[in-house]
Amino acid sequence: MSTLETNAIGKYSGNNVSVDDSLNLKSYSTSARNALTSVAGDTIYNSDDNKLNYYNGSSWVETSSTPALTISYLVIAAGGGSPASPNRGGAGAGGYRNSYASETSGGGGSTETPLSLALSTNYTVTVGAGGTGTGNNSVFATITSNGGGQGGSTGGSGGGGYYNNGSGGAGTANQGFAGGNVSGSGNPYGTGGGGGAGGAGGTGGGSSVGAGGVGLQSSITGTATYRAGGGGGSSEGGGRGAGGNGGGGIGSNDASASGGNNGAGTSNTGGGAGGTSGYSGSNTIVARNGGSGIVILRFPFQYGITIGAGLTATVGAIGNSTDKIVTFTEGTGNVSFTEI
Repeated sequence: MSTLETNAIGKYSGNNVSVDDSLNLKSYSTSARNALTSVAGDTIYNSDDNKLNYYNGSSWVETSSTPALTISYLVIAAGGGSPASPNRGGAGAGGYRNSYASETSGGGGSTETPLSLALSTNYTVTVGAGGTGTGNNSVFATITSNGGGQGGSTGGSGGGGYYNNGSGGAGTANQGFAGGNVSGSGNPYGTGGGGGAGGAGGTGGGSSVGAGGVGLQSSITGTATYRAGGGGGSSEGGGRGAGGNGGGGIGSNDASASGGNNGAGTSNTGGGAGGTSGYSGSNTIVARNGGSGIVILRFPFQYGITIGAGLTATVGAIGNSTDKIVTFTEGTGNVSFTEI
């Protein structure tokens, strides 16, 4: 004769209960589970994936699931610089690629697709350094943003045109806009503004001086911040082109012997440097660096990151967010990810 055994259930204060043996939930395959008529709160054991599932009122959810390693990124290259050459247009911002939320990429590009990466695999990170020529590229895994162009040159965003090179440089598709053209000539030789991630550089020529193109705003770190503004155009004793919002430097208008009142791009924004003015050989013309780039990653908190030598980075979280934020501000090296 079989013996009927039962578990004792004891009730404590409130709604708490205890069971004196292990609790065995009803087991279903995925197809059998999906055939159930369920209400919110129903819980079963899924025999196909060996995980607890609960019904949230509209779909079944794995209670023990870890989200996929999907990484949102903001990768900005270094802005273009201004060499010690006369009457240069404003430099272009570094290329701007973004996959966070619904935010756009540079040059009018749409949001890119976050990367799905493998665990325990090395991926390259490079933060483009600023200099006085074309900016250096920034890299994360398969994503490369192109450095900004100096005056009149192509790049992530193009550099502004100047008196002996009237056309602004083109920007890279889905990374940045073109530099401003020069539509007139003659003293005070106004030049075009450098392109930005969010807009083209302003037009120069004669007494007209182009402003730097505006950058773009991202909230990937939890704080809305503009980056990748173009450098302002220059003139010889006329106006000074304003740098684009997002780290673009102001252009020069100083043709005196002291020279060099243009501004550098702001570090870790990818902003372009302001254009130079003056005549080589008779005036001091000061070269300015473009702003260095930045790489920002956002991914689920269930994963850890190993940051290799050669990289400068900070790791943080956002309030009650379930994401980690890693910001790289300098260097090149490898990173890898592990499940915690």
